[in-house]
Amino acid sequence: MKISTKGRYALRMLIELAAHQEEGFMSLKEISEHQGISKKYLEQIVPMLNKNGILRTNRGNKGGYMLAKSPRECTVGDVLRATEGSLAPVACLEYEVNDCPRAESCATLYVWQGLQKAVESYLDSVTIQDILDRNAGNAGNDYCI
Repeated sequence: MKISTKGRYALRMLIELAAHQEEGFMSLKEISEHQGISKKYLEQIVPMLNKNGILRTNRGNKGGYMLAKSPRECTVGDVLRATEGSLAPVACLEYEVNDCPRAESCATLYVWQGLQKAVESYLDSVTIQDILDRNAGNAGNDYCI
């Protein structure tokens, strides 16, 4: 499995929003400038995050974007499923029902199921808040003697 630029940029966008959540809504222009991501690219990501209940939008003068839920409730798994779709390592596991004609006799199916379970378990255990906390813990440790 390879995470696309869309998934990585969506995560960066949400971390930016979480870091500034006390300030209210942020414009795409601000996010773009802070993260070095084109505004046009962010515009493609917003509908996916909005559709999946991850973003809140507000139009108008003080409009922009903010997280729809607490950074403690939003996991990396949520973000990647919204932007990447299924996190399945093989096509036959992309849907709830495995309709592969070889599923019952597939010698390697358990390997792919185990991999999917491990990936999903890990990604669902890491929240946006965890990322913020880890980055805050590393702040100031970039000095030279």
